[in-house]
Amino acid sequence: MSELILVIFEYIFLSYAILIVIHYLVLAIIALFELRKVVRENKLAQYKSLMVSERVPLVSIVAPAFNEEKTIVENINGLLHLRYSKYEIIVVNDGSTDETLQTAIDAFDLVKVDFALDSVLDYKPIRGIYRSNQETYANLIIVDKENGGKSDALNAGISIAKGQYFMTIDVDTIIDPYVIQYLIKPFFEYTDTKVIATGGTIRVANSCEFRKGHLLNVNIPENFLARFQVLEYNRAFLLSRLAWKKLNGMVLISGALGMFDRDLVLKCGGYSTETVGEDMELIIRMRRYMYDRDEKHKVILVPHPMSWTEVPEDWRIFGRQRSRWTRGLIDCLITHRRMWFNPRYKVVGLFSMPTVILYEWFAPVIQILGIFYFTYLVIIDHVNWPFFLVLLLFVYLFGIAFSTWALLCDHFAYHQYKSTKHIVRLLIIAWIEAFTFNLINSFFSLKGNFEYFFKKNRSDWGKMSRTGFVTIKKP
Repeated sequence: MSELILVIFEYIFLSYAILIVIHYLVLAIIALFELRKVVRENKLAQYKSLMVSERVPLVSIVAPAFNEEKTIVENINGLLHLRYSKYEIIVVNDGSTDETLQTAIDAFDLVKVDFALDSVLDYKPIRGIYRSNQETYANLIIVDKENGGKSDALNAGISIAKGQYFMTIDVDTIIDPYVIQYLIKPFFEYTDTKVIATGGTIRVANSCEFRKGHLLNVNIPENFLARFQVLEYNRAFLLSRLAWKKLNGMVLISGALGMFDRDLVLKCGGYSTETVGEDMELIIRMRRYMYDRDEKHKVILVPHPMSWTEVPEDWRIFGRQRSRWTRGLIDCLITHRRMWFNPRYKVVGLFSMPTVILYEWFAPVIQILGIFYFTYLVIIDHVNWPFFLVLLLFVYLFGIAFSTWALLCDHFAYHQYKSTKHIVRLLIIAWIEAFTFNLINSFFSLKGNFEYFFKKNRSDWGKMSRTGFVTIKKP
């Protein structure tokens, strides 16, 4: 390889490293000011009126479930005790092969009922709809249908929903009792623009303690893989997504927790069943729909800790999840490629999507290529060691600083991890993740790239499993 080519590669990798540092530094600064504003406004908010008022709109909660017998009762119990006056719960059993349906029937005294169905959305046939014999569970509906995947199950639930707004959650997610109030409030706050969707932050539930679907104690996961994901989720929600919310450039509401304008979702055709990135694809399609009609709109992230989900503790399951996320990401970007660098789509087209392409889609590819390139330089004894070590140290320390910044923001804003021991353990993870978790995560993302372009069934979710929540029984 000629000297010129080596120099070109070095400048490419150096420029990319500098751009990443600048990108995340800017996001961190924007997120800090936005977090301060949100926390201050949240202290002044009057949520009690939303809890007791009969004038608030009906909200439909749609929760797809597939083979969730270990957590189904715990999660439904949590949904039944939300602090909001008008809501219905629609749990969609998407052709589970375990005892998910029977477990719910036994726990909530459910019986099959007749139900009128009229929908513009397509989904697999419904086998039965169940309601409870007990008045306590009058707002609970269980839909049993043939397996069609998460998007298909969501479309079935949205079709049955009666609310002006619907909230989607993963059935393996424990949510705050005030979650509906937090998510619906932004829909009424803006008079000059339309809020089309709101999302909440997702926290790691592993090793936390729960009772009847409610969080009792926040703990650091005992499993090291889950600990890495605590840092990752903190950075994603409290820094990156919060900054994009401020810039009105959000292109993703996590499928684990989000609220949507039902009429707009129906106009856009509901969730796509052709991708495993259905949550991101819907938001992009909704924004594209609004931009094409020159309608001002916003997608809002509410950073308050309001949902807790079980993350993978097994590397194989983790790998399937990250490969799926990458395939979904690429599919969404390619599907909506007309929006790339298109000024018609404003911040989303000019900044959000190019940023996702450069720092999320391409990042693992460039990282792995960089490793191979460095290995080649070592073999031919062409490494500029002083330059390399300075650059490596700079990027490494910046990564630690970024993670520490996210932890400090979370600690001072929400104080979820109250023990000093918890903070110290997470800081230790921040120091070692660059040479462990990040490399393995990049490998799985690279695998997702390969599967998207070369695997026939790129919509395959892969087998997932749950260990269940740590449940504390009432003494």
